[in-house]
Amino acid sequence: MINEKEVLKIMEEIKPATLIAATKYVDVSGLEELEKLGIKIFGENKVTSLLEKYNTYRGSCSFHMIGTLQTNKVKYIIDKVEMIHSVDSIRLIDEIEKQAQKHNIKMKILVQVNIAKEESKHGFLTEDLKNVFEYLKTKTNIEPRGLMMMAPNIESSKTEKYFQEIKEIRDNLQKEFPEFNLNELSMGMSNDYLYAIKHGATYVRIGRALLK
Repeated sequence: MINEKEVLKIMEEIKPATLIAATKYVDVSGLEELEKLGIKIFGENKVTSLLEKYNTYRGSCSFHMIGTLQTNKVKYIIDKVEMIHSVDSIRLIDEIEKQAQKHNIKMKILVQVNIAKEESKHGFLTEDLKNVFEYLKTKTNIEPRGLMMMAPNIESSKTEKYFQEIKEIRDNLQKEFPEFNLNELSMGMSNDYLYAIKHGATYVRIGRALLK
């Protein structure tokens, strides 16, 4: 069940950033309720769930892919999502390019960074990012828009340094690759979004805090 007061509170707290409602545990009626409250973007973690909701939902909000995306699933969502946040490998970049070409679209993506070098998390290491963006310059149907990260599973107040670091990395990449418009930072979840906002998050991905 959607917590209306909490949704409105978070939307006010994060301005001018955009709230992506992580709708993993929300059905289509919940999507409709979120839309009425002013939500514009739904974030899905799994392709099967995204497709089920996409085929049933009749509103005007867009879908973003925010979870780990397998290369063999790209073809199912390439024409259904506005942005893919979790681009974490060269193989995935190649497949997005291939499928986007088939549909004659330019897919917006965020490059996922494993900022704390955790074995349990996906994403490129910071030292590899320059090569990744050099590679992206060769892709005609992909539009890089910035970075995405998940903070380590530690006390929320201790995650702040990672948000600060990722913003500095993004700013440096923008200077080095002026041909891209890298203005987006997708970071911050239910437990740490205020720290992410402090350091320039443009998207926060919140699920649990929106529910009663």
